[in-house]
Amino acid sequence: MKSPYASELQANQLVSATFLVQFKDVRQKKTGESFLNLVLADRTGDVEAKMWDNVDKIVDTFEKDDFVRVKGVPQIFQNRLQFTVHSLTRVDDREVDLGDFLPSSKRDPAEMFAELRGFVAAMTNPHLKALLEAVLDDPEIARKIQRAPAAKTIHHAWLGGLLEHIVSLARLCKGVAPLYQGVDQDLVLAGVVLHDIGKIDELTYDRSFGYSDVGQLLGHIHIGLAITAEKAARVPDFPARLRVLLEHMILSHHGELEFGSPKTPMFAEAMLLHHLDNLDSKMDSVRGAAERENYSSSNFSGYVPSLERQILRKERFLNPPAAGQTKTSAAPKPAANQQQRPSASNTALADQLKKALTGS
Repeated sequence: MKSPYASELQANQLVSATFLVQFKDVRQKKTGESFLNLVLADRTGDVEAKMWDNVDKIVDTFEKDDFVRVKGVPQIFQNRLQFTVHSLTRVDDREVDLGDFLPSSKRDPAEMFAELRGFVAAMTNPHLKALLEAVLDDPEIARKIQRAPAAKTIHHAWLGGLLEHIVSLARLCKGVAPLYQGVDQDLVLAGVVLHDIGKIDELTYDRSFGYSDVGQLLGHIHIGLAITAEKAARVPDFPARLRVLLEHMILSHHGELEFGSPKTPMFAEAMLLHHLDNLDSKMDSVRGAAERENYSSSNFSGYVPSLERQILRKERFLNPPAAGQTKTSAAPKPAANQQQRPSASNTALADQLKKALTGS
């Protein structure tokens, strides 16, 4: 088993470990000499790395998505851990266990898929139910949706993350949609399943997370529209106007034109889908930022570009370390094939909303 993991790195300790190269860039110092800017990753997270010396000797010996053995010293720089690499050697793929290098959902994908099928089975609109069943019955879609991440980096960025995000949204839909008179819960649920379905082909996730050629050229919104159209065509007498509503929900789920939506939400179910999607993704980003830098003595995370702010590490703020203690202990090692994170049931708010509304 790989050791140490990225989550176990401690500042100012000499480290020798194997990582996946997630990012590689050659930059120049003020002196004009080259240095390497890297992001090294495993299933528990990633760390920015710099190699300042002997760059010319090793720069062409490895590439992005290669495995490398590095020796060096992690240090705190601007409230983030930064790995100063002293030596680097490429590692043959046969010498590593791929399961050590890609983060995966804490929940079993088959269990989440069964839960999603249960939500669909309970739908009352026969056309929407038949459409979603056609999507989920497709063996290739079923396989990919249980493995795909929801994003490359921003939220639910792990194997099974897309399905975890969808199930979380389905729970939110069940808890929130009944609060608003006239909102069609089945239509919102259909939007939940279909809004990001294109990510199964937009993203690559066999070795590291990135974008496929099709994903780069078309994007998940266009891919999702094509999947929806193909499956709707197989449902007898699927209402044309209902299909237009679904297509609008897919097109508008980012909410604003500047955030990648070709259209903004123009009816209640589309608006609700956008806000639930934004809520779930933002809450996961907040969680990730608060948990990420557990080695830092600061009560705040580093700046999070997707949230445009720092995030308070609430537990540390409420329970400050004892006098003289400058940093927290290393994160515990995750169980096999798991990344340390709350399960989907802890990220979804439907149960809490229901309790608050019923007083139970």
